[in-house]
Amino acid sequence: MKLGAISDTHDNLAAIAAAIRRFSEVGVEAIVHAGDFCAPFALKPLLQTRLPLYAVFGNCDGERAGLTALLPELAEGPRPFELGGRKVCVGHVWERFPREMVHASDILVFGHTHEPKVEHREGRLIVNPGEAGGWLSGRCTIAVIDTDTMTADVETVYEQARTDHA
Repeated sequence: MKLGAISDTHDNLAAIAAAIRRFSEVGVEAIVHAGDFCAPFALKPLLQTRLPLYAVFGNCDGERAGLTALLPELAEGPRPFELGGRKVCVGHVWERFPREMVHASDILVFGHTHEPKVEHREGRLIVNPGEAGGWLSGRCTIAVIDTDTMTADVETVYEQARTDHA
């Protein structure tokens, strides 16, 4: 099974659309969002895919009531679930994953750092798809996870002008 992993979309609708196009091209069967939609309008395109969406809040999700109205199962992470015969856990900040959840999971997806990462550790696949919003690096990245092969590929789906933050 292929999962589309995305995080830190930060209201960037063009980047979200590019991610959805790529997920469609590669045939993902579910989307995992590791937080920081920001506003409800950024969640709507993901819901319109009609793919199952497993998501958690991030630290920049200010309109939590509006987000929850659209996706009632949206909650604080980490959030465990099963997909493709694997135990998956999604959270926003890696350091907030309880040790027992890490050990109980086959695949862990997180965000927050805006830096893509794919790592195999003690038989687990750990994935940070990077920043789909692209506001810091200019690169809007996602990851495609294959639950059968326990691999993940990070891809740049959209590039834009970088925003410098002091």
